[in-house]
Amino acid sequence: MTKTAVFPGSFDPVTNGHVDIIERCAKIFDHVVVAVLHNQAKSPLFSLEEKIELLRSVTAEWSNVSVDASKGLLVDYAKERNAEVIIRGLRSVSDFEYEVPQALMNRKLNNDIETFFMMTKDEYSAVSSSLVKEIAKFNGDISAFVPGIVSEKVYQKVNG
Repeated sequence: MTKTAVFPGSFDPVTNGHVDIIERCAKIFDHVVVAVLHNQAKSPLFSLEEKIELLRSVTAEWSNVSVDASKGLLVDYAKERNAEVIIRGLRSVSDFEYEVPQALMNRKLNNDIETFFMMTKDEYSAVSSSLVKEIAKFNGDISAFVPGIVSEKVYQKVNG
């Protein structure tokens, strides 16, 4: 039986923390679907297509990882992909407090899909896509926070 996990996020941009979780999931699950979600509360730096392209680039080394986009309810998407698990990355207690109510609601919507929380490595605990964009806007060095190809694309976007 193949075990499939969905790792959703806005990935604007994908960070080394995201990549860390994807890599670790790729070792645990038979198939990992990285699902780019549209977050209406955010103004994205990258288009959906650009996010997918960047994610495919940084996950190319894992043959059991695929990248896709999703609209609508996450549990419906996970069911469509035959996933048993939704992965949520955590950096801090505040992430946990935000994620738990969502996980509980997802369970109410579909009791067959579990939510697994994964802590990122310590060195990525302060890294967020928002902070990466803010640092880049002021020409700060983001190379320790995002993969190289992502760093180039962020600077191109923020500096026009």
